[in-house]
Amino acid sequence: MASSAARDRSSARETIYQAISAIRLIDPHTHINPYSPASSTLADILGYHYYTELVHSAGMPRQEIEEPGISPRELVGRMVHGLGNITNTANYHWLLQICREFFDFTDDAITPDNWESLFDTAEEKMNGAGWAQTVLDKSNVEAVFLTNDFDDELEGFDSSTYIPCLRTDDLVFHLAKPEVRQRLERCSGVPLDGTLSSLRAALEQRFEHFVSHGARACAISIPPSFQPSMVGDGEAQNALDHVLRHDSQSEASKRDALSRRVFWTLAELCDQYGLPFDLMIGVNRGVYPSGVYQGQDLYDSRVSLIQYRELFNAFPKVKFPISVLASVTNQELVSYSWIFPNVLTNGHWWYSNTPSFIHRDAAARLEAVPRNKQIAYYSDAYKLEFVLPKFDMYRRILARVLADEFVGENGWSEEKAIQLGRQVLRGNVDEVFRSPLIDAESLDIASGATDSPIVVGPSSDDGDSGLADDDSELSAFLAGDSDESDDQDGFATVTDDSDRTVGSESFGSVGQLAETIDSSDELGFLDPIPTAEEVDASEVPDVVIEDASRGFDATTLDADADPEPLDVGDLLGESDDNPAGPDSPGSSIHMLAGDGEFKPDSDSMKLKPDPMTGELHFPVGDDDDDDDIGFGAGVFDK
Repeated sequence: MASSAARDRSSARETIYQAISAIRLIDPHTHINPYSPASSTLADILGYHYYTELVHSAGMPRQEIEEPGISPRELVGRMVHGLGNITNTANYHWLLQICREFFDFTDDAITPDNWESLFDTAEEKMNGAGWAQTVLDKSNVEAVFLTNDFDDELEGFDSSTYIPCLRTDDLVFHLAKPEVRQRLERCSGVPLDGTLSSLRAALEQRFEHFVSHGARACAISIPPSFQPSMVGDGEAQNALDHVLRHDSQSEASKRDALSRRVFWTLAELCDQYGLPFDLMIGVNRGVYPSGVYQGQDLYDSRVSLIQYRELFNAFPKVKFPISVLASVTNQELVSYSWIFPNVLTNGHWWYSNTPSFIHRDAAARLEAVPRNKQIAYYSDAYKLEFVLPKFDMYRRILARVLADEFVGENGWSEEKAIQLGRQVLRGNVDEVFRSPLIDAESLDIASGATDSPIVVGPSSDDGDSGLADDDSELSAFLAGDSDESDDQDGFATVTDDSDRTVGSESFGSVGQLAETIDSSDELGFLDPIPTAEEVDASEVPDVVIEDASRGFDATTLDADADPEPLDVGDLLGESDDNPAGPDSPGSSIHMLAGDGEFKPDSDSMKLKPDPMTGELHFPVGDDDDDDDIGFGAGVFDK
């Protein structure tokens, strides 16, 4: 019979789970195609690499899975014969939950006897009108972040639901390929003439394009060997010249130098444009080249975040949401997020995305990392149907951690634990991935809530979407200096854990937000961009700005001068009392009370001459090991 404490804990888990399940989500990282966001047949679900790589690992030949021209029905029929070997996995549980939630499937397993009826039912539902929105609503999802190639046009979809994110892997690691450079020239309209300035101009144009179309982040997947650092102009130009001559046959050292220069430029542009820089660290590509598509890559435990110390120190205002491929790196990520204000924990990626690893890693983050620096989870989904089971898996684990550790062990109330869950699941997504095009000051005026956790950056004139009408409008904004509005450390404290949102739910515009203002307020509704007719109808007189400055002539200066001059004593030494002046041998400086005379001696002098060159240096103690980690002496003294 269960103890009272066990029953209480189980009840708390369920209460917390139900509460956080009601939170409408924004998924901050997916690979959704906005032009085909949901599945069209069951093959789109079983063709997900999590299933193809598992059944291949269990013994199904790659050729059976990836045979050219195979029909969706035939692929599912083949895959079903391999599912029996993976019924123990979390991935198989996602599959069953998708089928039960969306396709009314009631059996305990997908078998050779029932898969065809399931296929037909799924296809019928998927071909219904508005299926993608049906999936979003049933999943309680408001919006998903995309993964967009740098040359995507970002047209033809609703960017308030499918939020663009600039993916930069090709720019950093594949610029030696002529086709990548040609794509960059074509989409940016900037000819790459072999100079670093033309390369930067092309990259900056891409940032203008993405931000003006609603992008909320820049992202990159990074191999374990990469170490970001600033590459000087000379070395970078030499590397670029070499790469332009030799393309993909360039020396590895030259490609690496160019990669580091492009990466550093991207970080500078994230700083300039106010975008977080998502770093997904540790994947080794092509470890198993005979594997199925997207089932060839693995992590490398030799990666360390010490490789990123120069980056984190150089860009204190850029937020770096960090994903690590393996759970073994989680403690290091927790420590870096503990110390660096601009390092955030971000989701449970790939091989860390199983319940046991999530439980351990999430508990470590929740008990050690500031609550406003945790992005709890993202689905990494390729089709919308996967968002529901993946987030549901995480919510159950989160509810268990909150109930057991915070309610059970720390004595928190359930409501307090729910508030923490709400913040890491939704509040921090709103806070960290704010639109750089919505003006914080205008938002505060429109909402009247200066303590809102939703604080956003530069403004837009577009009342419908909160986005600039075109790239030139963004350029005009960036010509101004917006540093004055930056937080000291780049983060704002979330003071209200309720589901505060911008616009209709989260990422709207000032115009949309203003619609929610109570019209009974004594100030009434204030349109931030009124028309001429609205101005006339308000019957408020125009404000006239005049130059109230005066010319400074002799009469004005004489009127402003004090009637009695300030007595400052004999500064020039010309009075009879001190005829020789202040520098005469008889003159002296009188100490203030308590002061004494300073006489330099060998002990008080800090500068010491070098015995070989005679140059003066500050002494460095033999026990000072700060230089061993690349920082000046005393920088991190406690």
